[in-house]
Amino acid sequence: MACKFGTCLAFFFLLASLAVIITISVIQGHKRVFESRLKYGIVIDSGSSRSTVHLYQWPAEKQNNTGVVSQTLRCMVTGPGISDMLVDNAQDQQSWASIRECMNNITKIVPADQHNSTVLYLGATAGMRLLHSQNETKSNEILKNLQNYLQSLPFNFQNASIMSGKEEGLYGWITVNYLLGNFLERNIWNMWVRPAGGKMVGSMDLGGASTQIAFTLPDPNAQGTDIVRVSLYGYEYNIYTHSFLCYGKNEAEKRVLAALVKNSENATHVTNPCFNLGYNMTVSAESIFGTECIETPADYDPKQMITLKGSSDNGACRDVVKSIFDLTCTKNCSFDAVYQPSVGPGDFLAYAGFFYTAQAVELKGISQLDQWNSSTWEFCSWDWPTLKLKKAWIAEKYRKSYCYSAHYVQTLLVNGYKFNKDTWKHIDFQKQVHNTNIGWSLGYMLHTSNMIPAEAELVRLPMANSVFGGLLFLFTALTIVSVMFLIIKAVRACY
Repeated sequence: MACKFGTCLAFFFLLASLAVIITISVIQGHKRVFESRLKYGIVIDSGSSRSTVHLYQWPAEKQNNTGVVSQTLRCMVTGPGISDMLVDNAQDQQSWASIRECMNNITKIVPADQHNSTVLYLGATAGMRLLHSQNETKSNEILKNLQNYLQSLPFNFQNASIMSGKEEGLYGWITVNYLLGNFLERNIWNMWVRPAGGKMVGSMDLGGASTQIAFTLPDPNAQGTDIVRVSLYGYEYNIYTHSFLCYGKNEAEKRVLAALVKNSENATHVTNPCFNLGYNMTVSAESIFGTECIETPADYDPKQMITLKGSSDNGACRDVVKSIFDLTCTKNCSFDAVYQPSVGPGDFLAYAGFFYTAQAVELKGISQLDQWNSSTWEFCSWDWPTLKLKKAWIAEKYRKSYCYSAHYVQTLLVNGYKFNKDTWKHIDFQKQVHNTNIGWSLGYMLHTSNMIPAEAELVRLPMANSVFGGLLFLFTALTIVSVMFLIIKAVRACY
């Protein structure tokens, strides 16, 4: 009886030991957790009206040579854009204090052992492009001051430069399609894959000094000065992109005001059909003509004061807005004789100034062209007291310009980019996608991450190697003892 009990016990320990060995081996081998060491990148977007500091992060191993980037921090710098530096010392001090505060916050977020490997870029856009053409010495001094400060930080500073309009448009397109999930999506296995169909969305950006349009071309072999080929996540895309300097919302408004002053019988008291009736504003001639976008009149006096009187005249406003465009080219072009393929029938996302204008006329998202036109005419037909009452949520310094902006956006999109009633329905006016602001900086970081070497994944095992080794040794020894016991029992039974 005792012999049988011992044999059964040996069998039990043998089977139990084998089960434990197999179980812990499977767990240790297949339940590994892959941990990505995060890489960080900082992009300072120095626009014409403000600067914004962005901190991005992505897994070090990357996907098909491109990082899966997410925004960790977005810090708004107090004050105007850097193109307005070296004018008002008190304003500059406020801006510098805000920049330092943003960078101090980022320094605390990025692990200290990764400061040296965290890339840092500053990209200046249309405001600095204009200043550079107007006063190269001043623009170089501003960039040099910023460069000296950024080089003193513990990060891997790359450059502080003025971006081309083509780059700004391209990076905006990358941002839009990345946030919409058109490059990558997670499948049921939680792996990043390219979405079926690979449908891309065009992007339109309206800044203060320039506007950009970018969209994919159906012909992969298309070539031209405004066509860029870019590789992302293992796929190549042919992108048409163009930037129109001096057609940003603020610069274009100055051009409209300049046209009104030049065509007025009295150059110091000018009727502005794009201002609501009852709104008057007195400004210096320099605030209108003091830009590279406008040719100054022969009798120009920068200190001359000009009074602009609103008249709520939709027709006259539309006409003067249209007058700043050169629309003589009608085939395969937008305006100012710039080549552009047809925008139809793809979808577009319009952001920045486009969104804020759509929001003012209560048509953010997708709308009809007829709706935009009727909402614009209603907005502009109100007198100033009525507008203040109906649009009290809009700050006055912006409220006065939205009649012009609404006419300008419609003229730019319809007469300029050649959208019509059918294709307008494919324009989505948005500020954010999935709670992330749209702009060129994220696209810039995605594109740049192509050039940052990948690193291998870090692996975290379910149990420490010492524990795994100890358990494996214990149950292997128990298995061997059980097998030896059973062999001895079998030999004795035979003899």
